[in-house]
Amino acid sequence: MSEWVVWVPVTLLALGFLALAAALHRDRSRRREELAAAYAVIADLQERVDELEARPGPLATGAGASSSTAGAVVITRIDEPAPASDHRIDGSLFADLVLRESLVKGVSLAYGVGRALSPETRHRIRFLMRQEVKRARKQRRADVRAARRHLADLQRAGVHRGEDAA
Repeated sequence: MSEWVVWVPVTLLALGFLALAAALHRDRSRRREELAAAYAVIADLQERVDELEARPGPLATGAGASSSTAGAVVITRIDEPAPASDHRIDGSLFADLVLRESLVKGVSLAYGVGRALSPETRHRIRFLMRQEVKRARKQRRADVRAARRHLADLQRAGVHRGEDAA
């Protein structure tokens, strides 16, 4: 009976690590593909920029164009808003962020519970509680003594006043 108590969590932990490794492998291979596609787009854009730089610009064909304005870029659409960028993250990145945050919170909770239940902390709490009980006991005794003194003073004062009146 005690063997399965050990082997089930170990097996579940191993399966979890295997699933995590597979997810990381898929994510890395997908990122490599995306990076290769991005490099291809950059190369295509670089070729297009090189072609545009090689051709004479529209300003260079004008009658009064100087050499300083020949390569200038003309902005023609200033009133159109820029296209909205999509700030979505894909599912695997979201899962990675959520799992990482949950893991950090779980580990920090376990660390805090471990520190709270450590023998040093329990001893310190026990010592402080004893100290507080002793202090409260002394304070109660002092309060009782002061109350008795005050009552005795009131009785003496009342007796003396009673004798003066009689």
